[in-house]
Amino acid sequence: MMLALFQPDIPQNTGTILRMCACLGLAAAIIEPAGFPVSDRHFRRAGMDYLSHVDLARYPSWTAFEAWRRARGRRLLLLSTKASLAYTRFSFGDGDILLLGRESAGVPADIHAAADARLVIPLKEPMRSLNVAVAAAMVAGEALRQLDLV
Repeated sequence: MMLALFQPDIPQNTGTILRMCACLGLAAAIIEPAGFPVSDRHFRRAGMDYLSHVDLARYPSWTAFEAWRRARGRRLLLLSTKASLAYTRFSFGDGDILLLGRESAGVPADIHAAADARLVIPLKEPMRSLNVAVAAAMVAGEALRQLDLV
């Protein structure tokens, strides 16, 4: 299983997500351009010394990432506040890729359309969204539970 970050904006969130990936044995991908240099001190601080333990791939663009994914036949699962299917009602698979959008803007419509499934974390009204690292942890935890990997 992989967690992919589409053009992340906030280095602390990215570092936290990569730290989680290291701890849970998830591969990770950063789809660039990121909104910060990947050498950013805030990124490194949030990831601490865990970053060297992450199977991390970097893609220069969505096109490059999508070509890699399609060549391997992996399902793309987009976490989105605009989705209608609750992540707890979805059946995860071994090679799935969980895609998280930019903190500031999510993902464009063409990436929504490219997803094999769009998943939402149901929230109480009038709340709009969770922190991206919290959302990543919730959905990754459910996926790993379903796959009996935790």
